[in-house]
Amino acid sequence: MREMQARVYQHRQSQYLLVKAPPASGKSRALMFVALDKLANQGVRKVIVAVPERAIGKSFQNTALSQQGFYEDWIVDPQYDLTLNGGDAGKVQKFVDFLSSSTANILICTHATLRFAYEKISDDHQFDNVFLAIDEFHHVSSEDSSVLGGALKNIMHNSTAHIMAMTGSYFRGDSSPILSPEDEQLYDKVSYTYYEQLDGYKYLKSFGIDYKFYQGSYLTALNNAIDISKKTIIHIPSVNSGESTKDKYNEVDAIFDAIGEVIKQDPETGIYILKSHVDGRLLKVADLVNEEGRDKVQDYLRRMNNEDQLDILVALGMAKEGFDWPWAEQALTIGYRRSLTEIVQIIGRVTRDSANKTHAQFTNMIEEPDAKDGEVQYAVNSILKAITASLLMEQVLAPEIHLKARKHKQDKDTGNAGDIFIRGLKDPSTEKVKSIIENDMPDLKAAILQDDGVKNGIAANVNAETMNKVLIPKVIMTRYPGLNNEEIEEVRQYAVADTVLRHAVVDQTTDKKGNTNEFLRMADKFINVDELDINLIDSINPFQRAYDVLSRNIDSNILRVIQRSIDAKKYDFTDDELVYLYNQIKQFVVKNGREPDKNSHDEVEVRMAYALAKLRDMQARRKQVE
Repeated sequence: MREMQARVYQHRQSQYLLVKAPPASGKSRALMFVALDKLANQGVRKVIVAVPERAIGKSFQNTALSQQGFYEDWIVDPQYDLTLNGGDAGKVQKFVDFLSSSTANILICTHATLRFAYEKISDDHQFDNVFLAIDEFHHVSSEDSSVLGGALKNIMHNSTAHIMAMTGSYFRGDSSPILSPEDEQLYDKVSYTYYEQLDGYKYLKSFGIDYKFYQGSYLTALNNAIDISKKTIIHIPSVNSGESTKDKYNEVDAIFDAIGEVIKQDPETGIYILKSHVDGRLLKVADLVNEEGRDKVQDYLRRMNNEDQLDILVALGMAKEGFDWPWAEQALTIGYRRSLTEIVQIIGRVTRDSANKTHAQFTNMIEEPDAKDGEVQYAVNSILKAITASLLMEQVLAPEIHLKARKHKQDKDTGNAGDIFIRGLKDPSTEKVKSIIENDMPDLKAAILQDDGVKNGIAANVNAETMNKVLIPKVIMTRYPGLNNEEIEEVRQYAVADTVLRHAVVDQTTDKKGNTNEFLRMADKFINVDELDINLIDSINPFQRAYDVLSRNIDSNILRVIQRSIDAKKYDFTDDELVYLYNQIKQFVVKNGREPDKNSHDEVEVRMAYALAKLRDMQARRKQVE
């Protein structure tokens, strides 16, 4: 087993297990080891694995574990792999039949199938001695908390089911919005960091996160952005974003034209063959944007088993979470992404270990901001710090309001270093929205802070995505029942930006009506990237009438430095406390033969671990001064 998998396997007896590890770290294989042990040795009679979308089912296909020394292979009966093609209604019934089958023991399905099947099951005891594993658990909690979250809570409390939740998210609470704090405490937790992963890799040792800026339409800059020498995943912008041309099919055609000349499309697989404009090579290109023939392409991608079967993949909303293409070297994402979860997932598509790469690259191609290069460097460096902190599974607030494009000539530069914007917040589309933003924002914020759901969310330390995408919109819908979904989203963006992001470093503020804004104290539970005095910018290079902001190569050493810097700021220590804890740490190491662990269940050991991080950070700063 890999180190992470062995760490998980040590907890195989846990009834409830939460695994937090980066994409590509081997969570699916870790699940197989645990599941087979539960079937063989722990009295578990069935295993159910739920994934967010069908394409991810590939990660749990038949695997010959015995070839690497395990006592049993992972075998899934095809009739119970419900991520294969087929009607949803039939899959729900198949799920129900599986629970009562005396012979079937492993089932793979989507989150949606699990949710719909649960609604047809009248007795939670049907999950007695069933091992339920939920992949990409943060996705479940943010989008299905009202239904699947309730189902999971009922299964926990009304049956003897075992549960394993897996996530590559940076939020501590990504598993908890559908659980009470008391339920969350029932989970044993295994964490594995990106720097541990890179240290354990044989080939891949670093990755980069760069920003390419363009002017006008991104389609005119494609020739300078696509590197056809690398195995590449290209994500085009959402059709609702400002970067989109609103014609996704034409955008795919333009990308094909930038790559080369279309020679043919394989009628069996749906894969295109393009002749490169650069070197004349024949390239295999997959199109996941067009709906026609997509199932054939997905089947082909599921069956890939060697490097030569694909060169470039073009997608819109797919090929993010859990998509497995180990040979991918570069992710080119077009359009600014406000979700750090999405960025971390996309980075994970190219950070799998493979003999064809020692370095992986994530490039975000976005519209050039109207600001000085130095100011853009500052803003991008803040984003890079937020992303790398997220990769370390730390809780951070996305510094999204630092980037918004100036789209109108009358827009004026405020001179504020925080006002370095590209397209991010939507312009108000109606007079109703504009009026709320300009005249009613203080009262709206007060209503948000006084809402019981928001208060409970703050108390439960729910993640930012749940707070911003679920709880706050509910308040807006209640206060302004006449708004449509688009208008609600516009108001939400401004409310969140004004209430949280713009004041992320402020402990407490008062609005115009004198209301103390306790909601801003939520930021205390997040990493303030401005406090991390780390420069991740390597250089600025010319690019298509604009420029690139290039990051340093991020390797395990840089990630360790960032982790230490973050840990050093989590606790406030007096000098006397540090002296006392330093002596305690020395005694601890002598007694236990190891340093204190910040993931320990012992609060004293946790405090010693953070004190040690603080002392090492202070030592590093003294050396810099010397």
